[in-house]
Amino acid sequence: MIQDPQGLTGAEIHRLRAEHGWNELPRGKRVSAAVVLLRQFTGVLVLMLIVAGLIALALGERVDALAIGAVVVLNGVLGFTQEWRAEQAMRALQAMLSPHATVIRDGQERVIPARELLPGDLILLAEGDRVPADAETLREVGLQIDESVLTGESVPVSKITAEPLFSGTTVTSGHAEARVTAIGTETEFGRVALLTGSVEDTPTTLQRELGILARQLGWVAIGVAVLVAAMGVWRGLETLQVFMLGLSMAVAMVPEGLPAVVTVTLALGAAAMARQNALVRNLQAVETLGAASVICTDKTGTLTENQMTVREIWTRDAAYEVTGSGYDPAGHVAQGGHKLRWGDDPVLDRACHVGLVCSHARLSREGETWVAHGDPTEAALIVLAHKAWAPTDARAPVIAELPFTSDRKRMSVLELGEGGGTVLTKGAPELVIGICDRVLTAHGPAPLTDEGADAAREAAHRMAERGFRVIALASREASGEMIEESRMVLVGLVGMIDPPRMEVAGAIRAARGAGIRTLIITGDHPATARNVADQLGIGAKRIVTGAELAKMDDAALAETLSQPVGFARVSPADKLRIVGALQALGETVAMTGDGVNDAPALRKADIGVAMAIRGTEVAKDAADLILLDDNYATIVGAIREGRRQFDNTRKFVRYLLSSNAGEVVALIVNTIMLAPLIFLPTQILWMNLITDGVTAVALGLEPSEKAQMRDPPRASTDRVLSLGSVTVIMAFGLYTGAAAVLLFEMLRPLGVDVARTAAFTGMVVFEKVSVFAFRSLRTPNWRLGLSGNPVLLLAFAAMISLQVAAVYWAPLQTLLQTVPLGWNEWGMIAALSLPLLIVPEILKSLGLFRGRAA
Repeated sequence: MIQDPQGLTGAEIHRLRAEHGWNELPRGKRVSAAVVLLRQFTGVLVLMLIVAGLIALALGERVDALAIGAVVVLNGVLGFTQEWRAEQAMRALQAMLSPHATVIRDGQERVIPARELLPGDLILLAEGDRVPADAETLREVGLQIDESVLTGESVPVSKITAEPLFSGTTVTSGHAEARVTAIGTETEFGRVALLTGSVEDTPTTLQRELGILARQLGWVAIGVAVLVAAMGVWRGLETLQVFMLGLSMAVAMVPEGLPAVVTVTLALGAAAMARQNALVRNLQAVETLGAASVICTDKTGTLTENQMTVREIWTRDAAYEVTGSGYDPAGHVAQGGHKLRWGDDPVLDRACHVGLVCSHARLSREGETWVAHGDPTEAALIVLAHKAWAPTDARAPVIAELPFTSDRKRMSVLELGEGGGTVLTKGAPELVIGICDRVLTAHGPAPLTDEGADAAREAAHRMAERGFRVIALASREASGEMIEESRMVLVGLVGMIDPPRMEVAGAIRAARGAGIRTLIITGDHPATARNVADQLGIGAKRIVTGAELAKMDDAALAETLSQPVGFARVSPADKLRIVGALQALGETVAMTGDGVNDAPALRKADIGVAMAIRGTEVAKDAADLILLDDNYATIVGAIREGRRQFDNTRKFVRYLLSSNAGEVVALIVNTIMLAPLIFLPTQILWMNLITDGVTAVALGLEPSEKAQMRDPPRASTDRVLSLGSVTVIMAFGLYTGAAAVLLFEMLRPLGVDVARTAAFTGMVVFEKVSVFAFRSLRTPNWRLGLSGNPVLLLAFAAMISLQVAAVYWAPLQTLLQTVPLGWNEWGMIAALSLPLLIVPEILKSLGLFRGRAA
């Protein structure tokens, strides 16, 4: 019984509430829909658009202002929709968990929301419960706690009276009565959460790149606009014409469609990832994953099933292999390649029977999935019995039990069968072997000699060195109804492990092929970490423990990280330090995890990847990407998508800038030649916002190139605009600008309206044709296949058709101030377009462009 059955009284609850508050962690400020919407309009490019729109409105150019305003609103709505959807998805995940606690208050047992707990509360814990606050055990029976979310240790820990229990951990077996000692941020769980909150968010690579690009374009646009406006003054133009000329130049310089194209492309990529069970919380964080050079991953539940599985059985006469994985009973027990069934081997039968009866766990089937209830070790022994075809439904009654404790390290039950009682025991090998004086053989019990005991200990040692958790099984006939743990018969040893997920090895190979290193960082035992690393091909030649890490200075840690290494028995602060050290070495770090112990490192990493099903709320809040199926292999698809998005972003940025460069060249040459204005501001907006924008979005849907996952991760110094890409942009800009001016000058005798319409239409066609050159800078279209991106073909056809409508449809003629063109003008435009299609194909076919895709 509880020492104090009264528990807290109403008066005490009121006083303690005022002193300690609620048993909850600070969730951070809830972001309102208005704030999410407003921050869509804070980017430099978007602010430049807003300024340009206000200037146009002040000059009375309402059509131009309306067009600019439309693209600003479109960009904001798209960004808001994606971010708010992710935020709502996170809230839905949080709402799925509504923790409660069973307490004694005013002498009455009641169930209350866990957030209402207070220090001093008496709580009752049973198998399957989550510990709702830090507490001290008052009384327990066979209590075992899964602390993996806090420590990373996959094996449950036994607890005895007066030992601490930690918030967020789970009762795997037994029951207990405990007194709450700390709530909220004062718990161990809460302290790690506060450590997570102390890590500052940093902008993603794409955010930094687009910010730099926007500032560069802004200053260039202002400079060129002022220069051209000065030239207009020198030409003696009227003030309104000078303003219009400067506005035209500024509009031509800035790729107005870029913010919307980036947002649409990232949103479409995020939607594709959601269909692959990856929830993106931050649109622009996805491309950072594509730059990852190191994946730091927890073991339990991330690389492994988090389901203990028997792999080996040792007896005095034989060794057995066990197939299958997790709690699915599909599999078998074999000796020397020969499958065994119940009745084939009496020693194996006895081992399975002891494991089956000496247990409180049970299995159930939920749909296509087998679920274990109770201690994972006991569940693994029950699955073993199923694989050996043991009669699991015909157990004799158990009439007495000595529960497992951290001192005894074993559990015994008294089974009452037709022939009398039998004591069945399972536990730590060193203790169970010590209470045995016989060993079971195929011919019955035989004396357990010193040599035989040493052989059993050596077998247990070999299993443990390979990362197995080893359980010894024993039995004896009972005398009466008392459990005697002495003079027992050693049945055998069982080696079990939390097996790696089947798909993870392939995912790690794919990551390695992409130049990405996988680093295991776990709170589990070093031998277990090595075993998992070896099975998955991680290639950790050395496992460093947290104690060893604490002795290293930063230089020693950097040296260690330059070698094939893994980490075990580490704390949350250790994980944080490892991630920081990798970043200091210039690595782009992705961190996967599911426990609260992973959360600080998730926040610190360049991109944090959390698990949705098993992950804690703290981990999910700290992450940028959440794997909805808890499947590590999903991360490889996310890496591929991240690389595709960044490469495609570079493609359409270069495409948009090459289009704008052509417009700028045409305007500058046109001004120098003292000719009438070649493009009107409305026409420039039409090109930049409508025709270029749609085509750029289609370019952003370009599938991954074959070599994309064979390229090494891009360096942190890689720019969206490299020197080589500027050369390509200028080459296209000089040609398209010169071609537009040539059209304008050749057709001026037919009238300025015809010449301007032809130059305007020619520029649209030039920009549409040149998009095919930007599908790849190293692979010609005949190798990519024109059908590889059908959306681009559709966009090309639609934009050419729209431009035809702009030339011949009266409402658009009025809006854009165009006139009809004849076959001769269209023939000139087509002839000038051909080099944009042919020359890049020849250069790429000759292999003159090498390096990364895009």
